[in-house]
Amino acid sequence: MNDAPREELKQPRFEKNFTEFIGIRDDGHLGVEARDCVELAETFGTPLYVVSENQFRHNYRQFRDAFVRHYPNVEVMYSNKAMNGPALRHVMNQEGAGGDCFGENELYIALLAGRTPGSMVLNGSNKTPHEIEVAVLNGVCINIDAMGELDLIDETARRLGRDADVGIRVKLELKPLGKRFATQMHGPGSLSDQARNHKWGMPLDQTLELVKRIEAAPHLRFQELNYHLSRMDNITDDFVVMAREMVEWAAAVKRETGVSVPTLDLGGGWAQGRPEKTGPHGEDDVDTPSFEEYAKTVCTAVKDACGAHGLDLPGLKFEVGRSLIGSAVVALGRVGATKEWPEYAKSWVNLDLSTNHLSPVAEGWHYHVVVANKANAHAAGPVDVVGPLCSPDNLAFDRPLPSMDAGDIVAFLDAGAYTESRAANFNAQLRPAAVLVSGDDADVITEREQLRDVMGRFRVPSRVLNLSFGRT
Repeated sequence: MNDAPREELKQPRFEKNFTEFIGIRDDGHLGVEARDCVELAETFGTPLYVVSENQFRHNYRQFRDAFVRHYPNVEVMYSNKAMNGPALRHVMNQEGAGGDCFGENELYIALLAGRTPGSMVLNGSNKTPHEIEVAVLNGVCINIDAMGELDLIDETARRLGRDADVGIRVKLELKPLGKRFATQMHGPGSLSDQARNHKWGMPLDQTLELVKRIEAAPHLRFQELNYHLSRMDNITDDFVVMAREMVEWAAAVKRETGVSVPTLDLGGGWAQGRPEKTGPHGEDDVDTPSFEEYAKTVCTAVKDACGAHGLDLPGLKFEVGRSLIGSAVVALGRVGATKEWPEYAKSWVNLDLSTNHLSPVAEGWHYHVVVANKANAHAAGPVDVVGPLCSPDNLAFDRPLPSMDAGDIVAFLDAGAYTESRAANFNAQLRPAAVLVSGDDADVITEREQLRDVMGRFRVPSRVLNLSFGRT
């Protein structure tokens, strides 16, 4: 695998930039790199995900370089679940990113794309025997998330005559965050409550027992402690609490077992903001810390904590998804019916895009909306942007947008994370295509779903057909 530095990315010129590679063109249309979003919608149809390849690369490099500047041994793993098509995995391979795989199928896609297995980790709270076998056969590090997994991994490694790399997903207590409240990603309560109540991770006593058992198993190699704080807020100090506690656990492992923890995997959840707002309830704005601020603060905390505990610096890993792919994607929909209720100052614009395609909206996720063919036009008034489903299907409330007509193209920015990978078929709606744009090039990387793809899963028993059509 070629992990050499890639060539410099050439940024396009826009009248107004939303990101380095997405902005308003001189003709007033929204552009992704050198392509016009209106033209992309006409060429490839709607709904449509449009991925800026160079924005994706740029985001990875910005994150990686920020942490490399502040720490001597850093590996960035792209969290495949954010958007898991093999074309995107190839792009991350070329950039040198590792891979966080959650479940057998994500692991298969990453392996199929050719990433070096040693640079991937397998996470999951309920791993199957076959999933573990695939990981062991291919040399993928398995993060243990239940006591019984260790025996299964050990038996699999012995049966296959292989050595298996293993880590432990831990269950931090985060007591200093007991009065910190933010987005409820893992149930109700404070950040500490959510950390305690979600399903992932092993408590400290079980972690120590696992380390001892791993060290006693000749076919197992202990590689890391892993924790994922998740995108519950964008406060850098909360990630510092997590990083310090990870070092405390590493110190406990060293003290109780004599084993040095090679790597601390600090997961993901790092926010990326924009002036127009994005993220949960639009919280990620211009005040959101930069990657540089996250890196400096968190890496300093790790180094200081290791010094206080007399530990050598471990390697650091990060499993980031949204902050790499999020801003690299726009979702396009076409306007259909529009209607107004002047007495209540209400207006609605219907799209063929829906919450099937932007499911984080249902969790309060905010997307900045741009009318792609009128991107620099003045707002005519607040409007609700909705989809066609038999549900409220609210994509955006009371947004100040230009007047729209049937056929106009509406874009949702920052649509890369957990949209395509969670797209659904409610109302038998077909899932969109995705195109990858690099400069002037635009290529389909996800085929548009067809009705036969949806119907193909259904079956009608012959006895039911007989009642409908058989002879009486």
